[in-house]
Amino acid sequence: MTARKGHISVSTTDIFPIIKKWLYSEHDIFIRELVSNGCDAITKRTTLARTTGQEMPTGEVQVLLDKEAKTITFKDNGLGMNEADVEKYIAQLAFSGAEEFVQKMKDSGEESNDIIGKFGLGFYSAFMVADKVEVESLSMEEGAKATKWTCEGNTDYEFSDSDKTTVGTEITLHINEESKEFLDSWKTRETLSSYCNFMPYSIYLKDLNDIAKITAENAAAEKEEDKKPIPDTDIINDTEPLWKKDPASLSDQDYKDFYKKLYPMDPEPLFWLHLNVDHPFTLQGVLFFPKLNPNKPVNESTIKLYCKQVFVSDNVKDVIPEFLSLLKGTIDSTDIPLNVSRSALQGDPNIKKISNYIVKKVAESLKKRFKNDRSAYDSSWEDIGLFTKYGVVSDPKFDELMRDRILFKNSEDKLVTLSEYKESIPEKHTEKLKDTIVYFEEHASDANLRTQLLTEGVHAITTDNYIDPHFMQHTEMQKQGDEAIKYKLVDNAIEDVLETENASEDDMKIKDLFTNILVGATDEKTPATMEIEVKNFKNSTTAAYFKVDEQMKRFQQMTKAMGNAGMEMPSKKTLVLNPSHNLVKNAFKLADSKKDLSEKICHHIQDLAAISGEGLTDDKRKDFVHRSQDLISELSNLAL
Repeated sequence: MTARKGHISVSTTDIFPIIKKWLYSEHDIFIRELVSNGCDAITKRTTLARTTGQEMPTGEVQVLLDKEAKTITFKDNGLGMNEADVEKYIAQLAFSGAEEFVQKMKDSGEESNDIIGKFGLGFYSAFMVADKVEVESLSMEEGAKATKWTCEGNTDYEFSDSDKTTVGTEITLHINEESKEFLDSWKTRETLSSYCNFMPYSIYLKDLNDIAKITAENAAAEKEEDKKPIPDTDIINDTEPLWKKDPASLSDQDYKDFYKKLYPMDPEPLFWLHLNVDHPFTLQGVLFFPKLNPNKPVNESTIKLYCKQVFVSDNVKDVIPEFLSLLKGTIDSTDIPLNVSRSALQGDPNIKKISNYIVKKVAESLKKRFKNDRSAYDSSWEDIGLFTKYGVVSDPKFDELMRDRILFKNSEDKLVTLSEYKESIPEKHTEKLKDTIVYFEEHASDANLRTQLLTEGVHAITTDNYIDPHFMQHTEMQKQGDEAIKYKLVDNAIEDVLETENASEDDMKIKDLFTNILVGATDEKTPATMEIEVKNFKNSTTAAYFKVDEQMKRFQQMTKAMGNAGMEMPSKKTLVLNPSHNLVKNAFKLADSKKDLSEKICHHIQDLAAISGEGLTDDKRKDFVHRSQDLISELSNLAL
């Protein structure tokens, strides 16, 4: 055949510079696109062979590296193309071969849902790494003639005869200098493993230079046992990933092995959820609930998105809510629309449906575990608690399904729901603690007060400073009427539980003493940051404790958790004194006879209250040590 030249039908001669620089954000994507097109071609041939009764060989895609020739060849045994097909599907960028093929199958009554991508721009990703591209193809049509198409990175191309004798397509890329790293088998293998690990047909990687070298060495070997095997069966992918299989046929070990393959450095997952739905959208996948490592930052790219087993992206924030990004696993759907690079999602009604479905299935999985195996649910709470609370706060559907299954540790370190907590309140305190959840901030609340509450049979749940303030604010706002709920710090709830005696005349004098020493004179311009109260608790072992404004403290916690620590406002504290405690009594008794010693005891009581709660800053810690030494020295001298 005489060579025939042509011109690619695009609206600008600048198309190739645009392709090379802007078509894809990562140049290694050309491997995925060309392998995907090969798989498409195999699917098309399989479908046509089924309708025409032709024999179909086992589908495969070969990736052939030739470092010496500086070429990479993608070879498939799909349906192939004749010259007219090549010109139509490759030389006309605006035309999508896959769309036309699917439409033809619909018209014939044979519909295929397994087309991975499209001819067209996907093919042109080759020019990001190649100075010249050659396509040789032989159509499966009877009597077809092989053809060869050549393009050197501009809008001109050439057709010529090809000696190809097997049905399918070979695309040879002459790699440019900037992309020569792809000629190394390790780089191409890494890219194939990333993008093509679960494609539906076997993918072989062959290093032609290594094969030629071993072949030559074997030819020179005198003994048969000295000959090396030819590496021609190097299969890259798993053609039937776990999510494509029937869950009933899988064991726990199958899921654990699959997880290990995806995340080889992780410990075993806690449990998992197998997704499989085909109406009103298609979705398959496996989501794993991982064991969290507190010393390892959370990676947002832990769920991998596939389209017909082709890796698309590990950024699924538009597909599933952010709170589920702590999960790991895979999602495969044909109903998620993708742009030309297959790495960004477009607006589509199915996205919201898929997102809602995943949220519902995750919640149902957790509910089932809570109901059927409470001990296992409890044991996994340390790992799943964060995202579960986050989900309740951020997603109304998840909130509706999971709020009553949120757990907190009580004063005896037993995990309880909020309902179980309220049921545990002794009858004699139910009136004062109606609808109240008493909470304790670990490392910030007075543990001694929690112990005193427990002697009255009242527990306090333990909370953190990150997600729990948001959760508490959310549930207080959502629960109304008979389901109303409010939270109180142990510092504020102690007065509702411990019985108090009537105030005496000395109580007011004690308040005045501590106010003068610890607060000092104030005016409107410099208001006091601390107030003094006297509460005469019966049987209390606490000399004093600090309480703060509940709402202000929670606001500060949420502000800090959101990274706005600089916006914190100083909160007003109240030092609550117990006048029946010996330390307070002695400070009062010594106020006239040993004023200095009385002042030191007052400061010491304040320091102890701070240490029992939020602790001391570095500067105040130094003052505490200095004052304590002075106080002990003076008391020692008195004893002598």
